[in-house]
Amino acid sequence: MRGTITRRATAALLAAPWCAQAQAQTAWPTRPVRVIVPWAPGGAVDIIARLMAGHLGEALGQPFPVENRTGGGGIIGFGEAARAASDGSALLVLDNSYAMLPHTTERLPWDVANAFVPIVLIASAPFMLVVNAASRFQDLRQFLAAAREAPEALSFGTGGNGSSPHFVAEAFQQAADVRLLHVPFRGGAEALTAVVAGQVDFSMATIPAARGQLAAGRLRALAIAAAARSPLMPDVPTFAELGLPSVLGGIWAGFAMPSGTPAPIVERVETTTQAALQDPELRRRLTEQGLEPGGLGQQAFGALLRSDTERWGRVAEKAGFARR
Repeated sequence: MRGTITRRATAALLAAPWCAQAQAQTAWPTRPVRVIVPWAPGGAVDIIARLMAGHLGEALGQPFPVENRTGGGGIIGFGEAARAASDGSALLVLDNSYAMLPHTTERLPWDVANAFVPIVLIASAPFMLVVNAASRFQDLRQFLAAAREAPEALSFGTGGNGSSPHFVAEAFQQAADVRLLHVPFRGGAEALTAVVAGQVDFSMATIPAARGQLAAGRLRALAIAAAARSPLMPDVPTFAELGLPSVLGGIWAGFAMPSGTPAPIVERVETTTQAALQDPELRRRLTEQGLEPGGLGQQAFGALLRSDTERWGRVAEKAGFARR
């Protein structure tokens, strides 16, 4: 009897720390949780972060302050998140540029493939090929005919070498077998301004970035890099409809946490975010920004990140991108 009591007492003592840890994870969050955004305030990724941070705060009873850690093409923010403790105290807004980063940067001070646990995709927006509204090109077929007739005579503007629009424009060139002149600017807004001013022939832009100029009649979209037409731009055909099914790409953003974060915390982030994405008001606000609400869970979001990383690697290699 005494031996049985002793064994029970020993088992209880051994289990106590585990039980305490499990209770702490179930109670998460017990303090404010940082939401790290690698980009400046006002952009699409920042808007997504702030909309979701507000919903998480209301649902979970703790503040989720957004911290914009900008610089280095996302390296500063991603690095900050990679160094964060895996105790549920930090959330990263992981965006599509992370899949491109290994192909534009020589050395990164963290394990790119394993640093984070992708949790849930929040929203996305495909790129469109946009031209000046007064352009002679009324559709993509006319554009391609001119590009094939005079290689590198047509130019495109992007937010810089190795930016997301640059990757998508290179994928377009490779799929269409054309050669175009790349003109890098200091940001996507400058590139769109250059299209409007007639300084370059086209740019790759998302609906959130281009909608003001489109609505004002200064830009025209010739094709969209999505698997299906966007409900926000239903008259714009996909590249696939025009014979270029491999031209796919856009911005996307979702939550991730440092690897090693306890599974109950990760699952709570996922279930809470998924519930928020069913809220009609949140969906309306995302759509108003030109964003398509997401919902991919851990498995599918992780698969998207891996497939995009591999796909953009092939594009970068063929294009001869230099790592900085």
